Amino acid sequence: MVKLRFRITIAVVSITLLVMTSLVVTIGQLYENFTLNSITDRLKKEAQLTAYILAEEGLDRDNIQLLTEQFSETLNARVTIILPDGTVIGESDTDPSLMDNHDSRPEIKAVTSGEEGMSIRYSNTVNEELLYYAVPVIDAQNQEIGYVRLGLPTTTLTQMNQTIWGILIISFSIAFVIIGSVTYRVANQMIRPIENATAVAIELAEGNFKARTVEGKSDEIGQLTKSINVLAYNLEQITRRHQAQQERMETLIENMGSGLILINRRGDITLINRTCNDIFQDDTDLWVNQLYHDVIKHKELNKIVQTIFLTEEKQRMQIHFPVHLEVRHFDVYAAPIMSNKGRLKGIAIVLHDITELKKLEQVRKDFVANVSHELKTPVTSIKGFTETLLDGAMETEQLRGKFLNIIYKESERLQGLIHDLLELSRIEQQYFKLNWQKTNLEGIVEDVAVLLKEKAKEKGIEIVTKKEGDSTLEGDPERLKQILINLVNNGIMYTSSGGRIDILLTGTKDLVELQIADTGVGISEEDLPRIFERFYRVDRARSRNSGGTGLGLAIVKHLVEAHHGHIHVQSQVGKGTTFTVVFKRQQDEGTEK
Repeated sequence: MVKLRFRITIAVVSITLLVMTSLVVTIGQLYENFTLNSITDRLKKEAQLTAYILAEEGLDRDNIQLLTEQFSETLNARVTIILPDGTVIGESDTDPSLMDNHDSRPEIKAVTSGEEGMSIRYSNTVNEELLYYAVPVIDAQNQEIGYVRLGLPTTTLTQMNQTIWGILIISFSIAFVIIGSVTYRVANQMIRPIENATAVAIELAEGNFKARTVEGKSDEIGQLTKSINVLAYNLEQITRRHQAQQERMETLIENMGSGLILINRRGDITLINRTCNDIFQDDTDLWVNQLYHDVIKHKELNKIVQTIFLTEEKQRMQIHFPVHLEVRHFDVYAAPIMSNKGRLKGIAIVLHDITELKKLEQVRKDFVANVSHELKTPVTSIKGFTETLLDGAMETEQLRGKFLNIIYKESERLQGLIHDLLELSRIEQQYFKLNWQKTNLEGIVEDVAVLLKEKAKEKGIEIVTKKEGDSTLEGDPERLKQILINLVNNGIMYTSSGGRIDILLTGTKDLVELQIADTGVGISEEDLPRIFERFYRVDRARSRNSGGTGLGLAIVKHLVEAHHGHIHVQSQVGKGTTFTVVFKRQQDEGTEK
């Protein structure tokens, strides 16, 4: 393992190397650019001056070569004068008549295209690399009559760059070595007392609370060593007193799945576990060291605590209190914590959340009550009319037919109720499976519309179907048909004569949406959350008169969820109700089918 002193040294040296290398490269590059720009600027000005003189003198072939040589000697640079067609008419370093056409030279092409005529390249004429700069010669009529090109050897520029690079590298190398040496010495002086303190800390971690470190100067490291010695002393004293209590508390908390509150004999909360955050919907960590009746706002729970303080006996009670918008139920166990001398040291309270059990119990009670009520009504009617017939009404043909018809309808209603109960029970079973296959929902909609057309016609209700997009999806055709029949039947049941039921089928890329809208009586806002409950009816008289069992929408909801879809409803009293069912076109991979 690399020691800390080496890690610090390596880190500082690495950063220093990186910074210094960046500085060397940056400074060197800036100097190169500065030198190149200075020489280029000089050539530019000299070339412009030469072009101005030539524009005044004119490009006379008789004396142009002489002017070229004079310019070269004065400027100490290679001078070339070129006509617009690329013909060289003046050259300071060779006979211009022997030179090639220069219209393809980079600097000349750049000037011709309106760019800066500068280039660095190797010259075959003088056999060395030159920095060229070319400008146009413009006469008094603002016409380009040729070009002037100046050239300087790059050897001087290269030598200057090499010199400055050498100076930079040597200077920064010396500085790097000095910084590295100083960093190592400083790091070594800083780390030595830290290593001693680390060794003592390791012994403290292993349980040797008698270990001590050498106390240094009064700087930060000296304060660290003093603090470690004080810590070692305090740990030695505290550990003995709290070891037994800590083990007992840890065991209790780790094995507690419910809410736990510990209160001392003064009434202060000394411990509260995380489960209480959910129970009380509050940051219960802030309750520690607070009086229980100041932070616990539930009177029943406070009463249990007060009873224990008075009687010093165990208490058990079921309580409930609101948490946000929900009433939650708890089974509370509370017991006094007694000392070896029989004195009260505190109180332990355990809260078990039994809200779900209460809900299940209430659902069971409601279900039994609703089933009993729904079965009782048709059975009572059948029994009553049967007794009337047996008492003599059978002899009257008109009454006999009327009563038998009523008995028949009540029997059908009883049969439908039993069928829906069995159907709902079957759907809710874990082993319930759908017959998944590729299904065209449009065909099912048309079948249901034809099937219920006569029933709607009897009430003067019009059924209208519409389709937008592809309605093919993966599902169980029989169950989808059952969903649609129940929803349309529901619409017929609660829509008055002259009303209308619209069935809209909309297909998108990934979803198929089924919408059944009626113009019926509508559902109030307070009834909307409960319409999918078993036996819940918005209008009980209308539902019973129409033969409804109160289970249709509950069956619909379970079948939609079995298809991994969702259903929601919008309604306005007096204007109608719209049920919207959304199915996935294709079930996800791994979805249980």
